[in-house]
Amino acid sequence: MTQPYPTYELKVAGLTRHLPICPVNKHLDIAGFVIFSDVELTIACAAELLKKLPEYDVLLTAESKGIPLAYEMSRQSGKKYILARKSKKLYMRDPVGVDVKSITTENVQTLYLDSGDMEYLNGKRVLLVDDVVSTGESIAALKNLCNVAGGDVVGIAAILAEGDAADRKDLIYLEKLPLFFK
Repeated sequence: MTQPYPTYELKVAGLTRHLPICPVNKHLDIAGFVIFSDVELTIACAAELLKKLPEYDVLLTAESKGIPLAYEMSRQSGKKYILARKSKKLYMRDPVGVDVKSITTENVQTLYLDSGDMEYLNGKRVLLVDDVVSTGESIAALKNLCNVAGGDVVGIAAILAEGDAADRKDLIYLEKLPLFFK
C-alpha cells in the first residue's frame, strides 16, 4: 500500500514505524514522532533506555510528549517520575516557572513545578527524560528547574536525538532522527 504523504522509516528498539514528514517552516521539515497511544513502542523504548542509564533516584520530564516514556520508565524501574507542567494548576503550591521555546511549539512556554516537587528533587540524582531532543531547549528548562530545586542532573535520556542533538556528549538516546532541509 502506498503512503499518501511522505514518511520517514524509523527503526528503534526492535520496531519499525513510518513517521509523517511535517513542515516546520519553508526551509525545514521534521519527521513527526509521537509515542502517544503507541504502547508497544513506549514499552520497548523504555526498556532499551533503562539498560543504558547511570544510577538515578528520580525521573523528571516536561508535559506532554515525554509523559508516556517517563511513566513507563518509572513503572519498569520502580522509581518515581515528576512532571513539569506547561501551566499553573490550582492544586500547585508556590509553583516555580522556567521559560522554554521548543522546535515543535510556535510560542514561548513556561514549565512549572510546585514546591512539593521542588522539595522532592532537592539532593536527588535526577534523570531528565524526553521523547525527542532537538534544540535542547526543553531539556535546558528542565535542567534549570532541577538546579533551582537543588537536584543533581546525572543524565539526559531520550528515544531520539534529532539533528545536531545526536552530537551531544551528555545525551543518552536510542536512535538519530534526521532533519529535512529544503
